[in-house]
Amino acid sequence: MQPRPAKTQGLESVRWDDVRVFLAVQRSGSLGQAALRLGVDTSTVSRRLSALEEALGVRLFERARDGIEPTRMAELVLPACEAMEASQAELVRAAASAETAIEGVVRVSMAPGLADALIAPRLVRLRQRHPGLRIELDASARVLDLTRHEADLALRSVKPQGADLVALKLVTTTWVLAAAPGHARALGRVDDLRALAWIAWDRDFTSFGPSRWLARHVPRADVVLRTSHVAAQLAAARSGLGVVLAPEPYLAVHGLVPLQVARGLQGAVSALPRDDLWLVGHRVLRELPRVAAVWDFLRDELRPAGRSREPPRKVSRDGSPR
Repeated sequence: MQPRPAKTQGLESVRWDDVRVFLAVQRSGSLGQAALRLGVDTSTVSRRLSALEEALGVRLFERARDGIEPTRMAELVLPACEAMEASQAELVRAAASAETAIEGVVRVSMAPGLADALIAPRLVRLRQRHPGLRIELDASARVLDLTRHEADLALRSVKPQGADLVALKLVTTTWVLAAAPGHARALGRVDDLRALAWIAWDRDFTSFGPSRWLARHVPRADVVLRTSHVAAQLAAARSGLGVVLAPEPYLAVHGLVPLQVARGLQGAVSALPRDDLWLVGHRVLRELPRVAAVWDFLRDELRPAGRSREPPRKVSRDGSPR
């Protein structure tokens, strides 16, 4: 199908919200994923996409039962839409640069387990310090794009990429074998990992470090529960259902204790995954008073006591500190 020539009448009605929807669909490849990324329902995405096509007088996507495909016209308008996105982000940053008070909304992205165990319970102290702040906590497995202003700050377990980002390594944590105190006492010193009842990640997380460790060191594990929901894993372990792999800082929060293992298992224990935790922000937004206040709070809450406060580092496009 040949793209129709664009009409000029109606172009003044092109809305940024509609362009934003187009970019989300183009990048995610589906209406549903775009809706999740934008925090709206699928019908809203479809309606806004149709409005943009109507304003431009072209078809941007071919819809089919098994998904959507971008047309040639979508490829042609993509650079202009990305330029519009960049201009909008610059406008937001320029307007925000006039801020002086520590107040307003700060959106923070992190994994759900981290939010449940370490961040949400501590926000009361941030509230006491800065009552004018409002926090939006995106606690999901998806990675928000800070360069496109999807979040103001992020806590991530991998070294971030992007020339416009600043990053600070907060801590390195080790995963441990954990159980409820009563269950751990009943097990005593463990000398056979295959004899344990395991709480494990579901099959959509087979490439995840703890899942790989379990597959390698306990290939025939007795898995009594599979779930990729961290809170469900920890709640099940706390009830005494079985043994779970968890980052060491989560244990005290969820009422768990590390297992004692025999000397013959020390090799497997020493191979348990270790995760870095990075605090990441946009270079420009990082200096805004409201964002700086949350940055300082997260740094002080999560870094080990007594550790020196190194300055945030710029990150090059390949992810290496500069």
